[in-house]
Amino acid sequence: MLFSSASITVLAPATVANVVCGFDVLGFALHEPNDVMKLRLTQQPGVVLINDDEFNLPTEPTQNVAGAALLAMLHAIPEPLGVEVRIRKAIRPGSGIGSSAASAAGAVVGLNYLLNNQFSKPELVQFAMYGEEVASGVRHADNIAPAIYGGVTLIRATTPTPDIVALDAPPLFVTVVHPQIEIKTSDARKILKQEVPLRDAIRQWANVGGLVAGLLQHDYALIGRSLEDVIVEPVRSILIPGFQDVKEGSRIAGALGGGISGSGPSLFMLSQDEATARAVENVMHATYQRLGLDYLTYLTTINPVGCQVLVDEN
Repeated sequence: MLFSSASITVLAPATVANVVCGFDVLGFALHEPNDVMKLRLTQQPGVVLINDDEFNLPTEPTQNVAGAALLAMLHAIPEPLGVEVRIRKAIRPGSGIGSSAASAAGAVVGLNYLLNNQFSKPELVQFAMYGEEVASGVRHADNIAPAIYGGVTLIRATTPTPDIVALDAPPLFVTVVHPQIEIKTSDARKILKQEVPLRDAIRQWANVGGLVAGLLQHDYALIGRSLEDVIVEPVRSILIPGFQDVKEGSRIAGALGGGISGSGPSLFMLSQDEATARAVENVMHATYQRLGLDYLTYLTTINPVGCQVLVDEN
């Protein structure tokens, strides 16, 4: 039986993917910013998308990340069904903090609620990855999984079905700066090396293991030592003005560490306390004011819930 509510609202969170050393396998959800999505079931089968923002994203479902995710989900339902989605994005496309993932994850979480939660979280990740394929050409889940599960997630595998591990984490403050330039995920993937020296792979594996252990053991020092990327960051960082200044200045200010959020251009830094996170934000302000680039900053924490469903008043 379908849920009887006329409509619901979903708050779909921004996310940080890769978490420095965990390319395509680690991610975490942020408390802010959030996209706002309103969903309701319709008698006409199919997906109707309505933009309530200025980004002019495609409304043809097959060309829209939310639409593609919903079409995959509807295909798994035996009875014909329609859904209308109104989207107001606060997470700018191309920002590197999971804009496409928020739309795809919020859409499937919302529809699943209207369907009395017929599908499991791994199944929702599977549907939402169709949206990521529209955005980047690859069905990756390092933004999708934390948006759906909340908190920090490890994507052990995406095929044949997603194998997602929710990781416990100590309290962490997150400072994000979004320089107002756009880097497409598809373009950022194209520049990556296709072969990695064994010594670099070993070092990267050790850092991923150290980061996961540091999170589980609430060992801030180990977390900080493990936030090192010897494979992706050296290539992608050249696309982001001010990268080295932000990274080095944040370390001096007391941050545990950080790096590129997803494919960029946003940068994130993790701190043990709010005072340090604010000092890091000041470093970010100073860097981009000196460079003369427009930017946005967010000082937030890890969101343990992920997408949140609110029932609208009828």
